[in-house]
Amino acid sequence: MSMTVEPISRVEVEHVASLAKLSLTDEQAQKFTTQLDEIITMIEGLDEVDTDNVKPTTNMADATAILREDVAVNAHQKDALLNEAPETEDGFIKVPAIIDESEDA
Repeated sequence: MSMTVEPISRVEVEHVASLAKLSLTDEQAQKFTTQLDEIITMIEGLDEVDTDNVKPTTNMADATAILREDVAVNAHQKDALLNEAPETEDGFIKVPAIIDESEDA
């Protein structure tokens, strides 16, 4: 069953860019609109491939992963690590906030 998807619009590209807090020049917006539309068209072509009798592929290699026993190593070094951190709180390393929720989304 083939599904036709509407071409991606420049407005949609600019909207996604604004959600990601990216500013695009006119040239970039046009380039990304064209490129994304080409990618979507290429992906739509995959709908035409008959995969009814194809087994799912989960691993391309025949090798089996060799796993080690799950044992804590050097767990006794927590205090030494915390002593090296610039700032700690309640046994954790305190780091600056990555996402500032005070800004408008």
